[in-house]
Amino acid sequence: QVHLVESGGGLVQAGGSLSVSCAASGRTFSSYVMAWFSQAPGKEREFVAAITRNGYSTSYADSVKGRFTISRDNAKNTVYLQMNSLKVEDTAVYYCAASLGLRLVVTAPEYKYWGQGTQVTVSS
Repeated sequence: QVHLVESGGGLVQAGGSLSVSCAASGRTFSSYVMAWFSQAPGKEREFVAAITRNGYSTSYADSVKGRFTISRDNAKNTVYLQMNSLKVEDTAVYYCAASLGLRLVVTAPEYKYWGQGTQVTVSS
């Protein structure tokens, strides 16, 4: 089992940047494929980005490609999401998630462990 805690959310103006982090504790962090999902009010939870266990491969939702970067530091048991050129429509609660699978997967049910989420608000 792994326990996930997100941090770094906040309020930023459109066009700005923000970085969120997810610290993991418990079972070996490098055993997990990690991902970020977002959920805006009244909407379903959506895939944002995922990264393989060794960090060599990533996957992004089309809506964030070229603007967001997912990375991980297995020595620090942490996964990051750097968000640039933020848009008002990026406003959401951002959740990190962990999967013991081997593949980069983009659907929420594939991820067994979830953090509590961190709010990101982008103002116009």
